[in-house]
Amino acid sequence: MNQSVRIWLDAARPKTLPLALVSIVTGSALAFSTGKMSWSVALLALLTATLLQILSNLANDYGDAVKGTDNDNRLGPMRAIQSGEVSQQEMRKAIILNVVLTILAGLGLVLHALDSLQNILAFIGLGVLAIVAAIAYTVGNKPYGYVGLGDISVFIFFGLLGVSGTYFLHTGHIDSLLFLPAVGCGLLAVAVLNVNNMRDIENDSACGKRTVAVRLGERKAKVYHFSLLLCAVIAFALYLTLQQSPLWISLPFIFSLIVVAKHGKAVWKTTQPAQIAPMMPIVVKCSLFTNILFSGVVIAQTLMT
Repeated sequence: MNQSVRIWLDAARPKTLPLALVSIVTGSALAFSTGKMSWSVALLALLTATLLQILSNLANDYGDAVKGTDNDNRLGPMRAIQSGEVSQQEMRKAIILNVVLTILAGLGLVLHALDSLQNILAFIGLGVLAIVAAIAYTVGNKPYGYVGLGDISVFIFFGLLGVSGTYFLHTGHIDSLLFLPAVGCGLLAVAVLNVNNMRDIENDSACGKRTVAVRLGERKAKVYHFSLLLCAVIAFALYLTLQQSPLWISLPFIFSLIVVAKHGKAVWKTTQPAQIAPMMPIVVKCSLFTNILFSGVVIAQTLMT
């Protein structure tokens, strides 16, 4: 692989991309249950979400480097600017290019999926907010990620809007029960962020980055993490039990509880932040597995009723 390609691939942090994709998969599966899922809408939504996640990763790389949070004390993987392989100027250009690509993909998505001018303008507005949120998390004079608001943003964009927005793009309407899987998806996304913040709790605290984990402290951050996992599984399970289909079809979802509980127990047993570091890919897999299993059960319910 070309060295330059490898550097930028690492900067995009491909292991985090499932975080953006699961809300699209879940929203699309829910749309399938209505008989109105469109493969073209799903693919365009996946592309747009992927570009937004990459934008967020590049902006975080830049913002944390400028503020000195990415230093030798940080426990996470080496980032592009921190490693010296990418300059701040090169990263700014990459961010601008990614913004342009995200706008093009987003416009293509809403113009393809929606007919109403009002809906098109509304989704363009949401798209602009998503881009701003991706950048402002760590970039600027008052990045909201540095005052502990990152969890709220992730919950909204990777849960509530990600799932319900995808569903609307497919179907043209919103169902009140969508709130449950949207909450479940969002809470698991927050759990991914919380693992990241628990891992970096000591360095973030020293650098003035007041994440929720820093504000809560190590023990309460673990309680918070366990609560996120538990409430997410309950939200998904409650949606499945409220459907008009035999309960046994939903039984495979129990496996997600087992996987999530195993991860929660492992986090609880850690005694220092360094032990949290290897759990980042695990919690991403928990989110991916739970959402895909939920989506599979939703599709099975649809096909068997």
